[in-house]
Amino acid sequence: MSQRLNYFQVSAELSRKYMEFSAAMKKVPVIEEFGDLVDIRASQINGCGFCLDMHVKQAKLHGERELRLHHVAIWRESTLFSARERAALAWTEALTTLPSHGVPDEVYSLVREQLSESEISDLTFRIVAINGWNRLNVAFRTVPGSADAAFGLDKAGLH
Repeated sequence: MSQRLNYFQVSAELSRKYMEFSAAMKKVPVIEEFGDLVDIRASQINGCGFCLDMHVKQAKLHGERELRLHHVAIWRESTLFSARERAALAWTEALTTLPSHGVPDEVYSLVREQLSESEISDLTFRIVAINGWNRLNVAFRTVPGSADAAFGLDKAGLH
């Protein structure tokens, strides 16, 4: 696979602003709690190899257990995730796939039982961000692992 174009170079200002948007979320508690899981699950659903590769490595650097990384794809059957994590993953899936009739009330009720309104809102912005990154990287076929050195992901020890 070869990259179609480098959108960071072609649309430098927009890329920089989108990076700022994503970076603004780094210190939000709910995103610190669920960000890696959300990024991994959305990237799996969207088939974004670049983002999946990146976020698995980031999760590893953040101390995530390896088995949980393997279980993100099967989170419903896994016993490794808390009720809050399950709610965040359900919300991620609903917003990433956007059912034709909108987000089901039962998914919103599930997430509302576990997260505050502020947490849901903040988490939704994170889901919006990763879905946008997925679409950029899928569209332009960004090569998985191609930015490891730039983002310090080579330190994850996953090659």
